[in-house]
Amino acid sequence: MTARPLKRILHVEDEPDIRAIAKLTLEGLGGYEVASCESGADALAQAPDFMPDLVLLDVMMPGMDGPMTLAELRKLPSCSDVAVVFMTAKAQPGEIAKFRSLGAVDVITKPFDPLTLCQQIGALWLRIP
Repeated sequence: MTARPLKRILHVEDEPDIRAIAKLTLEGLGGYEVASCESGADALAQAPDFMPDLVLLDVMMPGMDGPMTLAELRKLPSCSDVAVVFMTAKAQPGEIAKFRSLGAVDVITKPFDPLTLCQQIGALWLRIP
């Protein structure tokens, strides 16, 4: 169980509407500081300076997908051990197990409920060692 508070979330999502809803929800309801990224490359550029506590990472994106982005984030010294939660519509048990084996804390299924997103993330955060 993590003792430090969750403050900064890097959200990586290629769909502008989903990105906007998540940002409004996380900042407005959760009080988090959110950096929104439209691609894996954008996340790699922003992450070192933003220094997120948690990365919410879309799985299916053009170019660099979520698993590729996670692998590249792990190569950055400031992000080598940052908590990552995948967000995807592909949430079958085998797929979830695969994402966890890549180093994700967990998976949030899409479409997500904006009214419960902050609660989901808070519960996940408490499970991180």
